[in-house]
Amino acid sequence: MPVINRVAEMQDQVAEWRRHLHQNPELLYDVHETSKFVAEKLRSFGCDIVETGIGQTGVVAVIKGNQGEGPVVGFRADMDALPILETSGKPWASKTPGKAHSCGHDGHTAMLLGAAQYLAETRNFKGSVAVIFQPAEEGGAGALAMINDGLMERFGIAQVFGMHNEPRLPVGSFAIRKGSTMAAADTFEITVHGRGSHAAQPHLSIDPVLAASHIVVALQSIVSRETDPLKSLVVTVASIHGGEANNVIPAYVKLGGTVRTLLPETRDFAEKRLTEVAQSTAIAHGASAEIVYRRGYPVTFNHDEETDFAVEIASKVAGSRAVHTNVPPHMGAEDFSYMLESRPGAFIFIGNGETASLHNAAYDFNDEAIPYGVSYWVTLAETALAA
Repeated sequence: MPVINRVAEMQDQVAEWRRHLHQNPELLYDVHETSKFVAEKLRSFGCDIVETGIGQTGVVAVIKGNQGEGPVVGFRADMDALPILETSGKPWASKTPGKAHSCGHDGHTAMLLGAAQYLAETRNFKGSVAVIFQPAEEGGAGALAMINDGLMERFGIAQVFGMHNEPRLPVGSFAIRKGSTMAAADTFEITVHGRGSHAAQPHLSIDPVLAASHIVVALQSIVSRETDPLKSLVVTVASIHGGEANNVIPAYVKLGGTVRTLLPETRDFAEKRLTEVAQSTAIAHGASAEIVYRRGYPVTFNHDEETDFAVEIASKVAGSRAVHTNVPPHMGAEDFSYMLESRPGAFIFIGNGETASLHNAAYDFNDEAIPYGVSYWVTLAETALAA
């Protein structure tokens, strides 16, 4: 079953919605106009239930099949944009300087709206489909906010599926893997305390700049010499702040960065060793180190049975040769991970073609991917909930 004919006919309409959303980006939980647009469309399709304000500004609609009672399957799209000044030059570029849909969430939202319209028209399934439109994926943990607001229980969701576009993966292709598919993302702040002095009298100081420099180097040994090379770990020091004058040794220096892991045991190890290495290195230089370690999104973990099912559905839409089933994991993070901790499911990537990369100011979602994305959702619903 390739791209559905009715879905192909919807492409221009769905692209129009997508471009409207692209022109009007909103950030994190402040997606009020986007949520309003989504809810109005869902109501116009005749969805049985449309609820707003879930997880602050999330929207959920339920579409009941006409083939009898059955389970509820959830499909999720993210709605928020990024704080980026767009440079795509497209006629539908952002109207708000400093905000842009540079990750394709406009495309995700539009494709799920297209699927909702189709499913509300046909209802050729038993049970129900819950379409989930989530705020604040980009660092705000909107998925967790919706879960904490009772998402899964309120709508009786038994399984949940997500989708994200992938630049450089050809349009009409899908990619997925079982198990850890995107990384856990944690952040850290290290404050190195020393004793300030005149730069001409370093012997009177405890130089936190020197200590911090050694900490940056020492942290890299956690990856290179203490971690199994087959167990992915990334430790990045991304910022260093200390002092304001060229002739003054400051009293303290602050370091900030991120840790990415694919396994829970690696995550625990990295947190423990980062703290130990920072503190002991500081002490070796006569300084001290205060560490604040914050756990962010967990690993996005695809469940085996649901991943096999997603592969089956994607193969129906695109052909088995266009479905890559064992792609390397991404070291980026995704808060759909919280939904996969709450319910079994799978997260799949859909090809966006030769476009700028995600989070790039020149990025734009490829509207040629729309028929494949909508067909995937529709086929998944009608197969998972077959009468």
